[in-house]
Amino acid sequence: MNVIEQLSLVGLVPVIKVEDANDAVPLCKALADGGLPVAEITFRSDAAEEAIRRAHAELPQVILGAGTVLTPEQVDRAMAAGATYIVSPGINPNVVKHCQERGIPIVPGTSSPSNVETALELGLDTVKFFPAEAVGGLKVIKAMSAPYGQVRFLPTGGINEKNVGEYLAFPKIVAVGGSWMAPSDAIKEKDWARIEKLAREAVDLVLGLELRHVGINSGSPEQAMADAKRLCALLNWPVKDGNKSTFAGLGFECMKMPFRGKNGHICIATNNIKRARWHLERRGFTFDDSSDSGKAIYLNEEIGGFAFHLLQK
Repeated sequence: MNVIEQLSLVGLVPVIKVEDANDAVPLCKALADGGLPVAEITFRSDAAEEAIRRAHAELPQVILGAGTVLTPEQVDRAMAAGATYIVSPGINPNVVKHCQERGIPIVPGTSSPSNVETALELGLDTVKFFPAEAVGGLKVIKAMSAPYGQVRFLPTGGINEKNVGEYLAFPKIVAVGGSWMAPSDAIKEKDWARIEKLAREAVDLVLGLELRHVGINSGSPEQAMADAKRLCALLNWPVKDGNKSTFAGLGFECMKMPFRGKNGHICIATNNIKRARWHLERRGFTFDDSSDSGKAIYLNEEIGGFAFHLLQK
């Protein structure tokens, strides 16, 4: 799996400025413990190179990018320190070609159709979109995606907890970059617990996990209808009969035949099923690949006698 696909599964890249190299390891660990094992450490401070070196040595599981890279010399320093990929605020052909000659992934910055065409001329299909909100945000990305359908974007600049969901809902966006989960005051105060908490909350926003319905193993068409009617009488919901089940509103699915789970199943909807699977696997869950329909997939385990499955929103 290449680094772009890895970033796509994470969904959110913390963009961080490290002023003190001593902060690099606890900062990246806090982000990883919160569910974001990735960091773009920007070359906007003298500590950047050493920060990357220390994080790479102590936290090899963290995907490290070097950001705000402006010269080929910085590329070499970043990669020698342990960076996995390079990010630049603009598109400098010399920097791009230097990376390509050495087999180094690079995501250069773009903000206009001309920039995108330069990227295409250089053989790139994934670009940063920066500064995203300042140059028109998601509306501009959507407009540019019409003529440049093969291009994927990683927007950064003005992305926050209020708009991250909108950005990630657009399929041409591979991931987004943001810094709100690692605010400068928390780094200065070495409040790693706060950063871990903010990272967890950010992952929650990215995944958008929510209870969609509870399945009940009624076992027969007659019992499924009876159960659904009783639930609808209780909740004043409509009955909707289907081929394999009868729904009580949208909250309960009464199965007409034996189905997964000792007692039934629980459906959890998510913004992106592949991304949710990646994150949940890192929490220790495993999935039944034989159940993967592209829109839904079951966990291998039951919890409380219920099977669980993810559902693409």
